[in-house]
Amino acid sequence: MKKKIAFIGTGGTISSIGKGPLDVYDYGANGMMLQADGILDRFPEVQLVADVFPVPFRNVPSTQIAWAEWKELVLICDRLVVEHPDLAGIVIGHGTASLEETAYFLSLTLKVKVPVVVVGSQRPASALSSDAGLNLVNAMRVAASEEARGLGALVLLNDEIQAAREVTKTSTGRMQTFRSPDFGVLGQADGDRLVWYRRPLRRLAPDTEFDIRGLATLPRVDVAYTYAGADGAAVRAFTAAGAKGIIAAGFAPGFVTPGDAAALAEARQAGVITMQSTRAGSGRVFPTTRLREAGMLTADNLTPQKARILLALALTITSDPAAIERIFATY
Repeated sequence: MKKKIAFIGTGGTISSIGKGPLDVYDYGANGMMLQADGILDRFPEVQLVADVFPVPFRNVPSTQIAWAEWKELVLICDRLVVEHPDLAGIVIGHGTASLEETAYFLSLTLKVKVPVVVVGSQRPASALSSDAGLNLVNAMRVAASEEARGLGALVLLNDEIQAAREVTKTSTGRMQTFRSPDFGVLGQADGDRLVWYRRPLRRLAPDTEFDIRGLATLPRVDVAYTYAGADGAAVRAFTAAGAKGIIAAGFAPGFVTPGDAAALAEARQAGVITMQSTRAGSGRVFPTTRLREAGMLTADNLTPQKARILLALALTITSDPAAIERIFATY
């Protein structure tokens, strides 16, 4: 008997229809994206691996997806498991631009026990050799898998099962764009079966301390990207805009320019939590004497965009630096 899977479509390349089969990069100009039911109709093969039904949402370019959509997705997942007691899993179609951020937010905030898989594609649904159909099929297989339970939100593209915490988009157009640089894939969706190789040890949904259901918004946290000659103007602008936290995307393994360092010190004096990550995309930021004496917290091996999400969630609970460090060591 096939398992029951809900499919939420939020738009993105996986839902896009270009001007023809060779339109693989300018398809957005066509302005046509399928709703969840239209995607399932276009790729009926998903019904071969699960009993899939569409869930109404709205098509949103992933560059526009943020707090409002994240909270709505969490609440929809809550509702689906109540309305469908036999639900085995949930798949969310998403544009790849910010897919990793949505997946990580869900991996920290979902309270449902069924697997939730975020899926996208590098080529539009209308393209010759589009990856949309097979990615969808494999996402359904993963969402229906008992092994996927308790792993937080998962990401599926290019036959690879990735943990939301570690995965990042590494190429604009190549099919193998989603990678987990430090630790690699959790498993693979092969033609014969799903093959699993590891499980994350960091704390994951649904067993997390974050509950966003009663929140109207998240505390403002910004990312200041360090570059040669950066003078701190961005940091000062974020502080003036009301940032409660600032992630410094610094040089590897965790440095900023003197100008940024001075501005970050000013931000801390104003009560802003400042945290050091790197722009390298891989590797831990070590809690060096220099960083500790400066009052900078460290973001472990999280990318700046994911450190921003975790710090914003942490700030809904505490502003104590030691407690925030504990959260970053836990998640």
